[in-house]
Amino acid sequence: MKSMIRKSTALALAVSALSLSGTAMATNGYFTHGVGAESKGMAGTGIGSDNFSGSIIVASNPALGVFADDSWEIGLSFFSPRRSYEAGQSFVNGNFGAFTIGAGSFDSGSEWFPIPYISKNWRLGSGAAITTAFYGRGGMNTDWDDSNTFATFDPDGDGPTPIVSPSGPFGDGEAGVDLSQAFLAVNYSAKIGDNFAIGIGPIFAIQMFEAKGVGTFAGYTKTFNTVYPGYVGACVQAGGNPLLCQLQALEPAAGDVTSLTDNGHELSTGFGGAAGFWWGVTDSFSVGASYTSKMSMSEFDDYSDLFAEAGGFDIPSSTKLGFTFGRGTNVLVNFDVEQTQFSEVDSVGNPLANIAGCPSAGLGGTDVESCLGGKNGAGFGWDDMTTYKLGVEWTVDDSTVWRFGYSYGKQPINEADVLFNILAPGVMEEHITLGLTRDKWHFSLMYAPPFSVKGQNLFDPTQEIELTMRQLEFEVAYSF
Repeated sequence: MKSMIRKSTALALAVSALSLSGTAMATNGYFTHGVGAESKGMAGTGIGSDNFSGSIIVASNPALGVFADDSWEIGLSFFSPRRSYEAGQSFVNGNFGAFTIGAGSFDSGSEWFPIPYISKNWRLGSGAAITTAFYGRGGMNTDWDDSNTFATFDPDGDGPTPIVSPSGPFGDGEAGVDLSQAFLAVNYSAKIGDNFAIGIGPIFAIQMFEAKGVGTFAGYTKTFNTVYPGYVGACVQAGGNPLLCQLQALEPAAGDVTSLTDNGHELSTGFGGAAGFWWGVTDSFSVGASYTSKMSMSEFDDYSDLFAEAGGFDIPSSTKLGFTFGRGTNVLVNFDVEQTQFSEVDSVGNPLANIAGCPSAGLGGTDVESCLGGKNGAGFGWDDMTTYKLGVEWTVDDSTVWRFGYSYGKQPINEADVLFNILAPGVMEEHITLGLTRDKWHFSLMYAPPFSVKGQNLFDPTQEIELTMRQLEFEVAYSF
């Protein structure tokens, strides 16, 4: 009976994880600062440690499965990202072709999110282990629903329509994105001798995305720039005035842009792999490393006018290296470095300035592939990110372990890209953590102090925009 209850509980958590994982994550870029309560209590460190009991640690280093208990682990995080932006005054306010964000300070809604995970380790007779883990590690959520937000611009440039100031940060009503990413790892780990272990396995990924309130950018899409000349040409051939034909073609061409915004949630699936090693160099020092490949994901077809490469949104690779000092004592010190290659994904790494090459931008560009949705389409302009982490683990007795941690990584958003990153303000740099294990219960607490990035509005250089975020997370896990 107990076995059936445990299996039913595990299945229920897996189903809930599929729907909830990653819903609002945004710590190191849009990846979490760690996976699992034990590691998170030490700022996500432990790549080089053989002292973990929970099987979820394979999400950080696949080689560490050989040291985990032969048991289930379930966990639930309560994550609270607090996001805001402040738009300064503009000297042009939508005139002269500018796109001006309404001045003021605004907060994103949706401030609390539950994020579960589940893992299971099976020890093999040969000393090896098979581990499965289902968890969320990446995501971003913003919900700009303040009725006082607005944008000011001229919808037809030099045409007869006057300047307008519709509601919403981008002038298209409530705006925001919801990106969720969940991962299923199937991992094999084994020891080679007494002081070396390896691990490897595939990772299957599923992500869900929704964007709303960005319809104002329809004129900057590849679709628009492909069909617009056709509408103008047909009008001129029918005997219309060329200048009037250009104005008349704006509305029907924009109507062909159907995969930019407000299409609800869409799923994308794909896969990659991970591998790692652990080496006990001496009785008191060990080192570990792991690599998670770039994951090839199916396109978001419903958002092919928004993301580069017609809806492409792969998951970037990451590399981790960790050192553990104090093996064999009751105080361990971990120092880890993690590198995330956000620039590998064009939709994330391409700068917003690429849009200058789009013909409709009015800056002399002639390349439709530089428009939104094109092969070189504008993105969020994120740099690669290197994070440095320090963690301490203090074993008081057989049932009590305290953990402490701190991490720092320069946030990935460039000042020139603050406008688009109102949707994805992943500007965190520091994380301070505390953790506790008591018998089979594990707890972690994370606080990320406020950090801001300020830059010019690319479409209105007379205006400054400042993005700010702070975070709080509490996680509880149980092994059985």
